[in-house]
Amino acid sequence: MTTVTAAVIDATRCPLCGESNRCAMEIERETGQAQPPCWCMQVDFSNAPLAQLPESMRGLACICARCAAGTPPQD
Repeated sequence: MTTVTAAVIDATRCPLCGESNRCAMEIERETGQAQPPCWCMQVDFSNAPLAQLPESMRGLACICARCAAGTPPQD
């Protein structure tokens, strides 16, 4: 089993699907420019498949709005 470390996590990408998570807090951290409140502050995460994330990947990158809603990625 491969262990995922913080060094390989892209904080701008959803760790579930790999799409951009559009995290305003991460953009502000990277650019130093104030951002409006992030979309995630107004979202219900109860349908998000967070249990699919290995412990080693939790808390390192935000999931995207689609995954937060529990909507599977489109092929």
